[in-house]
Amino acid sequence: MRLRRPPRALSLTAAVLLTVSVAACGEGSGASAGRSGVGDRYFPKAGNEGYDVLHYALDLGYDPGAYYLTGTATITARATRDLSALNLDLEGLDVETVTVDGATARWGRAGQELTVRPRDALRRDAGFRVTVRYSGAPVTVTDPDGSEEGWLRTADGALALGEPAGSMAWFPGNHHPSDKATYGLAVTVPKGLRAVSNGEPAGEETKGDRTTYRWRVGEPMATYLATLAIGRYDIGRATTAGGLPVYTAVDPEQAEASRAVLARIPEVVAWAERTFGPYPFSSAGAIVDRPGDAGYALETQNRPVFPGAPGIGLLVHEIAHQWYGNSVTPRTWRDMWLNEAFATYAEWLWNEEHGRDTAQRTFDALYAGEYFPAAESNEALWSFPPAEPPDAAHISGVPVYWRGAMVLHRIRQTVGDTAFSALLRGWAQEHRHGTADTGDFTAYVEKSAPDEDFGAVWEDWLYGEGKPRRPRAGPWVRALGLGSGPGPCAGPARAGAPGLPGLRPAGGSDAGAGVRQTLTPKSWAMPTRPEA
Repeated sequence: MRLRRPPRALSLTAAVLLTVSVAACGEGSGASAGRSGVGDRYFPKAGNEGYDVLHYALDLGYDPGAYYLTGTATITARATRDLSALNLDLEGLDVETVTVDGATARWGRAGQELTVRPRDALRRDAGFRVTVRYSGAPVTVTDPDGSEEGWLRTADGALALGEPAGSMAWFPGNHHPSDKATYGLAVTVPKGLRAVSNGEPAGEETKGDRTTYRWRVGEPMATYLATLAIGRYDIGRATTAGGLPVYTAVDPEQAEASRAVLARIPEVVAWAERTFGPYPFSSAGAIVDRPGDAGYALETQNRPVFPGAPGIGLLVHEIAHQWYGNSVTPRTWRDMWLNEAFATYAEWLWNEEHGRDTAQRTFDALYAGEYFPAAESNEALWSFPPAEPPDAAHISGVPVYWRGAMVLHRIRQTVGDTAFSALLRGWAQEHRHGTADTGDFTAYVEKSAPDEDFGAVWEDWLYGEGKPRRPRAGPWVRALGLGSGPGPCAGPARAGAPGLPGLRPAGGSDAGAGVRQTLTPKSWAMPTRPEA
């Protein structure tokens, strides 16, 4: 969805300092320039070859009235081969100076590529730091699917969102999900405004008419999951029963509408831990801005961003992403279904355990073409296989979410509830704080259930074109009398409907509470179910 933005004011000036500790070698050592882009099929310019970022430190200042940003950032990295030059991704903005290990470096720009040539080449496996100073007006990036990200101007500040390529609009880096790092941020804004980001707050200080907010991200994070929200926010602090800090920032206009659902974050996190395993980060929470500030919700690490108060279904979806997408991150954008299928199936499991539709009824309604109100949305489900989006405009398409979730349900039908429950937790643990691709997942499933045949699941449901033949119900489905027909997806779950072993429903019931989302995750044309 394209958003209308007010006219931009004068240019933003930002200084970002990247420092790289270098073990140098001579120009004649055989070092060569790192390739721009990591070869991603959908975003070929994204990321850069030849190094691995370990840490980003961003020290920024922003004045919303002047649309003006200043900053210093330090990026620590490791060379993966001998390098005579390296590339960073930076969209827009004017570079002022670049240094490598404190020494002035030559640099050049070509589109989003900032090429840095250190005075001495970087040796393989050496740590290094680069310093870049830049200025200019941060840009809003329009994706191939028409959605907007990058630096989004709001009525009282700004909102920075990054999926898939928007983070390069406000800091230089290796902007591809395959390269994750830790972060530290210090953001200075006019007194009276707040700056909210990922991770945990690490202090704030007011001097004169400016306040600096510090944030620390101690677990690895892909750059597309970084966020920065600047504006007036009501801040909420709580803890889960297990002691996990919960930090929320809500636009005052959304405070009343958001209060009840955000109070359920500890409950949702506890349910997700029982379902998916230990929570992978050091804090949880949410950022709720005004509707229209962004055209979608996004699973930014630690605290997802919502454009207006979310429903419980959308909250479950984005919290599930903390395991699937944020901790286990797709190695390429082709693997996006590994994010969205798991988060969508998490909604099905939540409904199943809270007196709503079973996952089987949801699967049946999708297969029967009765899930979405619009016929074109039901038809779009079969427009391409979830593991093979046709282009960058479709990596958040309907099949990636819902047909991907159907793949997971077919695995559940094949292995049974006990093994499926173990698989959900094991997959999250196997690649915790790492990256994975579709081949990793199919190999993991086959290793976890070596006596089962998944050929039809992969060939027909994951990679197959068009609508697969209706699957035969497994013994556990037939025994419960489910799966023999489409069934009304909007109806309540039958008494005694299956749930995954070892899980107990959280207190309370969502029956009749309208758990289906009315806000949507990021998508080119994401359909929604009506509230029940």
